[in-house]
Amino acid sequence: MPPIQHPPEATGPREAWRKHPRRAALTAFLLLFTGVVALFASLALATVTPTLSASRNSMLNRTIVVDARGRSLYALSPETVHHLLCRSHACLQVWLPVTVRSRAVGLHAARGVEGHLALLKRSDGKLQVTLRGLPLYRFPGDSAKGEANGDGIRSFGGRWHVVPAKPAQVAPPAMSPPSPPSPSYGY
Repeated sequence: MPPIQHPPEATGPREAWRKHPRRAALTAFLLLFTGVVALFASLALATVTPTLSASRNSMLNRTIVVDARGRSLYALSPETVHHLLCRSHACLQVWLPVTVRSRAVGLHAARGVEGHLALLKRSDGKLQVTLRGLPLYRFPGDSAKGEANGDGIRSFGGRWHVVPAKPAQVAPPAMSPPSPPSPSYGY
């Protein structure tokens, strides 16, 4: 009579589950948890909204635009989206453009910040945030909330200033008093 042959031991997931149910359950949980975390992380990155806020700056005694971390934002006068002055490597090392990764990122200005937010595609391909047609920058000399150490600096073809939360109000032209009527002589 030939010897009885037993099938080789299976080593698949079912056998692992039978032999070590706790280890298998923990592994399944970790895989599921990792997948859920990755899903939420990708959703969070896809919907990151850079928020510009208004903040009262006591040093300057005015309300300015700050980023999500409360850091002051700057513009270079007379720079506009159609006339960039801060283009050199040296300028972009000192004045850091406020950028986003993709056009799909929603821009949001919190209550108190007035003006149209948009994106400017720079020559290096980066997308820079603009407010009221002004490209926005950070100054690395500001190391804490409320600092505005870059305000008034003259460099790179203009003057740097913190961005006001509301556009400057242009005063209506002063009305001059009416001139007295000239006398008429009935000639």
